[in-house]
Amino acid sequence: MTHLEFPKAFTWGAATASYQIEGAWKEDGKGESIWDRFTHQPHRILNGDTGDIACDHYHHMLEDVTLMKDLGLQSYRFSISWPRILPDGTGRVEPRGLDFYDRLVDELLNTGIRPNATLNHWDFPQALQDKGGWANRASADWFTDYARVVFEKLADRIPQWATHNEPFVVAFSGYGDGSFAPGIASYHQALQATHHLHLAHGQTVQLYHQFGYPGEIGIVLNLAPFKPKTDDPADVAAAIRIEMFINQLFMDPIFKGQYPDELMAWLDGMTPEIQDGDMGVINQPIDFLGVNYYFSQIASFNPHGLFKLKTEPKVDPGWTITDKGWGICPSGLTELLTQIQEDYTLPPLYITENGTALGEPVDDTGFVNDQGRINYLRAHFQAAHQAIQKGVDLRGYYVWSLMDNFEWAEGYDLRFGLINVNFNDPERKRTPKASFEWYRDVIKHNAVPA
Repeated sequence: MTHLEFPKAFTWGAATASYQIEGAWKEDGKGESIWDRFTHQPHRILNGDTGDIACDHYHHMLEDVTLMKDLGLQSYRFSISWPRILPDGTGRVEPRGLDFYDRLVDELLNTGIRPNATLNHWDFPQALQDKGGWANRASADWFTDYARVVFEKLADRIPQWATHNEPFVVAFSGYGDGSFAPGIASYHQALQATHHLHLAHGQTVQLYHQFGYPGEIGIVLNLAPFKPKTDDPADVAAAIRIEMFINQLFMDPIFKGQYPDELMAWLDGMTPEIQDGDMGVINQPIDFLGVNYYFSQIASFNPHGLFKLKTEPKVDPGWTITDKGWGICPSGLTELLTQIQEDYTLPPLYITENGTALGEPVDDTGFVNDQGRINYLRAHFQAAHQAIQKGVDLRGYYVWSLMDNFEWAEGYDLRFGLINVNFNDPERKRTPKASFEWYRDVIKHNAVPA
């Protein structure tokens, strides 16, 4: 069997997020997050699930790092819970919260795994949401102050940092349609939140570079390619609009120092308040861009809704739709990476999330023979390799996710993990899946079957 070899310095990792795995939602002085509040409200989450316990990673951290070592991970991407560090969002620091991440980082380094930390993977402090959340311009300063506390404790040992994970989701699922915490349905607030997320990112990058920390800092964006359904000008315009909304609204300020003019004109009356100097702060040089890729979409004109369009999954031949409702389209990953490298002057790229939920059965021992996930990952690794061959400066790949976890509004129904977690077991028994063994082999050989 022939194999596709990756560059020698290529990084293989896996990713998680604090609220999705940690549990311990009110232990050791942790403050309430917007997801704690949101999930405790009725009819917000499928089956009434919460992240109160989740994978109980807070109490199983040593076991989880041992599993990472067994997998052969070279890097582990995790996020830090803001309210675990600053229970009120600002002011008083909770040392027990910092100590948890301090121990995690040391344990990773002791096992030869490189930590990759995200400051904001959505668990914003409820105390600051009560003051307007990301729609309040002060949020940029709140975030920078939080980042300063974390940097002072951990930046000497964590070589890679991301400011935000998928700020689009924070703004438009949290503030635009209200399907995610904090559950606000206001596009005006969503767009204002977008600008403040950008501003918080820029200020934090400035802070990190100002103190001369030895590592790298960047951001993680969810991006996708969009194609018109037909050559009809209305469909073509619809595909352009959705691409501006999902991709360019976040790429352009960071890499070009401006918002897309055509999109801002379309959103006239809802556009954010921008002060002099803001765009210069946002347009900071970053050390890497993380790309979360899950799907590609086809867009067509539709007379309903704000953007006058509808989308449908793009599915590559021989593939299908996942349990999440996303079309499997490995070719879209190659297309996306080559497209953004042509459109922007970019730093090195990482795939910071990619994975799937396909619903394979669990046997009596907890083992999952998830051949569907193996096939999915193989095809996407091949697509990443093809992008590298086309000249894309792709430095690493993080599978989502290390373990099954709390999948936001879907609760525990969707399983993305390389490791099965029994959420009916008080000890949250972990059992590596077939994909865990397969991925270990990919990492070991730095190659994927062609």
